[in-house]
Amino acid sequence: MAGTGRDKQDQIVANARRQQDERAKGYREQALKLYPWICGRCQREFTHKNLPELTVHHRDHNHDNNPHDGTNWELLCVYCHDNEHSRYEDEIAAAGA
Repeated sequence: MAGTGRDKQDQIVANARRQQDERAKGYREQALKLYPWICGRCQREFTHKNLPELTVHHRDHNHDNNPHDGTNWELLCVYCHDNEHSRYEDEIAAAGA
């Protein structure tokens, strides 16, 4: 019986990941149509060849907030995106201290 509970948990996690991937694919494709392929911070330009290195950043950090006009999105290279999230985590930690 314990295996059944674990199987159900694994299925729930797999479904959640699949839904997250589908949601991300949808807003990523939309953001890439709306905005020029340039990092909003460092201004690095992207082509089809290096496009996987350009990410969609949610300005309010809420990945469920995906308005059709893209007002909550910003295209950032992977490096600037990592930096943005590190800064955000530091702000949260400082606020909690």
